[in-house]
Amino acid sequence: MLSIPGGLKIYLATAPVDFRKSHDGLAAIVEQALKEDPLSGGLFVFTNKRSDRVKLLYWDNDGYALWYKRLEAGVFRFPKAESESQKLTLSAADFQMILSGVDLSSVKRLKRYQRPLAKETSKNLALT
Repeated sequence: MLSIPGGLKIYLATAPVDFRKSHDGLAAIVEQALKEDPLSGGLFVFTNKRSDRVKLLYWDNDGYALWYKRLEAGVFRFPKAESESQKLTLSAADFQMILSGVDLSSVKRLKRYQRPLAKETSKNLALT
């Protein structure tokens, strides 16, 4: 199993990709379609049309690293984008569940504190 640190930024490409692409081809998708920096230290997740394969691209201090998983049976259940967005941001816990075969739509989440985003905080301060 893959161990992913909790604070790592994980970006899921919402459109399936051609799995013949490797390091440079996926890095180009990160730059052009996802509008992110592939050298940022984030984890970039790609899937195929059937959703039975997943590739992870990340920068490992001195070069790109690629992790690949093919399911023998079943599919990965990735969340759907709410808009026309090219990417979704996932938490490490959610991504681990997806890799383990959990459908996130069936997960019941308990209420937890979540710090407001910087933009929302500045808007709220401007209104007071």
